[in-house]
Amino acid sequence: MSDDATKYTLVNRHLLSTLMQRTGTGERTTTRKLAADIGIAHGTIGGLLTGAVRVVPESTAVDIAARIGVDLLVLFAPVCRANPAPLAIVTEAGTA
Repeated sequence: MSDDATKYTLVNRHLLSTLMQRTGTGERTTTRKLAADIGIAHGTIGGLLTGAVRVVPESTAVDIAARIGVDLLVLFAPVCRANPAPLAIVTEAGTA
């Protein structure tokens, strides 16, 4: 599965804002600095903070969490398919 196929949604934009005030290293980071540090557009971070951006690729979510200094699932949750594929039920004869 490619990274582009796995998406993550920000759990709480206010938590991201709070954690940006004191990252894992104890320093404060700004929207522009965080974006520059991980190599994305600062509008993506700004959008996450305002709610305009709700979903990001896995690599972006991982990089943000790492730069902030928290585990991925503290800030983000994986986006699941709206309609998961149905499970096939196998009978004793081996057919679905």
